[in-house]
Amino acid sequence: MKIRNFLSLLISLSIVINITAQPANKFTGIWEGKLNLGIELRIVFTIKENGKGGLVSTADSPDQSAYGLKCDTTSLNAGAITIEMNDLKASFTGKLLNDSTIDGTFTQRAVFPLTFKKVDKPSERKRPQTPQPPFSYKIEDVGYDNADKSLHFGATITIPEGNGPFPAAVLITGSGAQNRDEEIMGHKLFAVIADYLTLQGFIILRVDDRGVGKSTGKFNEANSADFAKDVNTSVDYLLSRPEVDGKKAGLIGHSEGGMIAPMVAVNRKDINFIVLLAGPGVKIVDLMAEQNAAILRSAGIGQQALDAYTPLYKEMEEQIIKAADSTTAFAAIKKTLNIWIAKTDSSLVKELDLKESKSRDVITTRLVQTMYSPWFKYFLSFDPAPFLKKLKCKVLAINGDKDIQVISRQNLPGIKASLKKSKVKSYMIKEMPGLNHLFQTCNKCTLGEYGELEETFSPEALQVISEWLNKNVK
Repeated sequence: MKIRNFLSLLISLSIVINITAQPANKFTGIWEGKLNLGIELRIVFTIKENGKGGLVSTADSPDQSAYGLKCDTTSLNAGAITIEMNDLKASFTGKLLNDSTIDGTFTQRAVFPLTFKKVDKPSERKRPQTPQPPFSYKIEDVGYDNADKSLHFGATITIPEGNGPFPAAVLITGSGAQNRDEEIMGHKLFAVIADYLTLQGFIILRVDDRGVGKSTGKFNEANSADFAKDVNTSVDYLLSRPEVDGKKAGLIGHSEGGMIAPMVAVNRKDINFIVLLAGPGVKIVDLMAEQNAAILRSAGIGQQALDAYTPLYKEMEEQIIKAADSTTAFAAIKKTLNIWIAKTDSSLVKELDLKESKSRDVITTRLVQTMYSPWFKYFLSFDPAPFLKKLKCKVLAINGDKDIQVISRQNLPGIKASLKKSKVKSYMIKEMPGLNHLFQTCNKCTLGEYGELEETFSPEALQVISEWLNKNVK
């Protein structure tokens, strides 16, 4: 797969299509399509008559846990239906091939072919590990505010049956706007973890990120330091519960959450333990360079091309960090890319889909649009080592050896090296064979396979976590 498609994974929804004249009611109903961005994403449009002779639509992206997305206009022109979503800078235009098929293209910074099928209801992916009621523990939807009342957080707390107090933990989500279940392509990772650990006798608090679900605030204007403040608020709430053993409270963070957990723990005396699930152990610029190479490798790009491209990618990251504004970042990256192309074997340039100037402009634009944001600039500048070295609490760090987002062979040694210089007396570093970034037992071990797999979280990984907690915390 080409680089342009990998960068497209970071793109939000959008669609555009051309069609021939059809009555408005031919388009009404529920339409489902599968958008291939390296990861397969289901897109669902619900189209209805507006009572004025026209149409109105809403959009869902079930695999991104996004429902009821606003569609600003739904119009027919010469038989073509066009659905526009202005907030997402997205649109769809499609042509009826028959009563049950719309064929067209989906456009958002790039154009993708997309076919919709009419359905009675959207498809459901099998997720057998998702906990279902009745639950053999207490479960509450809760809400609480930060200290200055500027943010409100929606969360779920699960409490074991029996007499407390119980050991407890706050779950910390990974990158991107996540709900309390850290729902990814229908997989509710945190619901599965919370269910398993509550049955083991732990109180678990899982929280909607700011701006998501029942939490207020603006996610896109925040960075990891802001999210660490949010976690502090959640810890304060957790410790306010009478069922919690205040001497046995901790944090469990996945991916970026594994970066945030040490940030919180070093500034508190009431954190007894942290669990890092695919957390970073090296500078993020180095992690991202290895991640990018691993993703490209999983799509068939050869090692020689990767060896040539990885230093370039890291240099472009550094330029985005240093740039005063996005225009400066774009110019610097474009210049660097052109210099690299001039001195690189043309066959490697072609393999990486960088031969044409149009392709280079698309990639440069996407890199800047994606990375030049408050969160990404902070993220790229981050080094977890200083925080890991200041830790005093107990630490468990686990990572799948098939993870192509946070590479285990790079990050676990990094975590271990930092902890050796810390005051942590009890820690365990463990690589889990056959597991990807979501701790699924994978086959192809690509990004696109996340949604294809039925397993949400490896039972073996859950057992490792619970055995460590039972031994070191209870």
